Amino acid sequence: MVHFSPAHLLAGTCVLLSAGVLTQKVTTCYCGTVHRLSCDTGVISVQTALWGHEDERCFHGQPPYPVNQDCSPMGTVENLKTRCDGKKVCELTPADIRYPGSCTGYLHTTYTCIPANYLVTCEHSLAYLQCDKGQVIHVYSADYGRRDRTTCIYNRPYSQIQKTDCSSPSSKVAESCNGKNSCIIKVSNSVFGDPCKGTYKYLEASYMCQDALTPSNPPSESPSEPPKSITMHNSRLTGRLLLAVTLFLMETVVSTKTVTTCDNSYNVHRLSCDFGVIGVQSALYGRADSETCSEGRPANQISDTSCSQQGTTDVIRTRCDGKSVCELNVKVVRTSDPCAGTYKYLQTNYTCLPAIQVTACEFSVAHLYCDVGQVILVYGADYGRRDQTTCIYKRPESQITNVDCSNPTKKVAESCNGKNSCIINANNAFFGDPCQGTYKYLEVAYVCEYPTV
Repeated sequence: MVHFSPAHLLAGTCVLLSAGVLTQKVTTCYCGTVHRLSCDTGVISVQTALWGHEDERCFHGQPPYPVNQDCSPMGTVENLKTRCDGKKVCELTPADIRYPGSCTGYLHTTYTCIPANYLVTCEHSLAYLQCDKGQVIHVYSADYGRRDRTTCIYNRPYSQIQKTDCSSPSSKVAESCNGKNSCIIKVSNSVFGDPCKGTYKYLEASYMCQDALTPSNPPSESPSEPPKSITMHNSRLTGRLLLAVTLFLMETVVSTKTVTTCDNSYNVHRLSCDFGVIGVQSALYGRADSETCSEGRPANQISDTSCSQQGTTDVIRTRCDGKSVCELNVKVVRTSDPCAGTYKYLQTNYTCLPAIQVTACEFSVAHLYCDVGQVILVYGADYGRRDQTTCIYKRPESQITNVDCSNPTKKVAESCNGKNSCIINANNAFFGDPCQGTYKYLEVAYVCEYPTV
């Protein structure tokens, strides 16, 4: 089998992205909730942003509702572009871009994920931007400050990382680096100013490399627009073909992965995919050989090698399929003892499969859709909260501390499988409330396929 390096895989993915960029949609129903845009690969490029009148269908998952363009305040798209273009994740509230006197309603944004170099540099460090020989830097966006509690935090006191609403766009990187083959920027308040005193900050920058300027390759008209030399190709790959080719690339790199965790109530069983989402193939709780997890164990505890608990694979699939990362404890599957006296372990075999991933913050709408002639197949969905970094913008600490309340749900599959497009409301009315008082979100992984006859 031919094997590609991760660099080859990334390059191939960028080619696929440039050949056919899929438009993504986000709709948020209330002004005070989180409007979240994100890219698994590449960075955000906002296309449209429109306000719509309040509509009951925003809360009941009806077919796509009309958007009143006359309702959009001047500068809405430009405001969103300034805040989100060039980032991998962008969270805000609709109220942040709502002009005084504008109509109430929901905010509907469309965006694409375009390939770019993405760089994060901690305060008091140097940011290095560089391109191949014959190419020059085109900065797509840069922000200095802090917008989460997970980046650049090692050995920093909590008081220096608790403020997460102080990251501001900056033109300094573009002014210093555009048109150069390489560039070094000092990440400090002396260069960018201090958007939040007492907070330890970092620089986020995204940039592209384009051929050096020639008469046939003039500079881009705006720093926020992709350079002409990397403008997306006119030929478009369908969503299914894009996934199929990505799957081929992934299969040449990654085969089946195996994770084994010895039976202990404190041990963490962790499955993860750098690319794509988890697809559990098989799982065993019990013992299939005398070597695994045998250290320090007497012979009578490892001699039974045909010991397994029924239903283990189904349990792991329910919890992990369709996620990029899945962590659980052995006690999740230890519902009975298939072989008393035998020391057991949990072993899972899984692969990483390409899928379209959607995250919708509570009181927002998840949009699932496929190319013409294709239908949705939901791979996995969870509603709740499992981290303190997703859908947190301007939410109080008390609403994001419970990270052990995300539950798998079949409701998305039941509502969307077999349809060309589908709208799901991320709220307690539809999914139930797995953790009262916690601000939640919906995570969905799905693929597009041609219907079977």
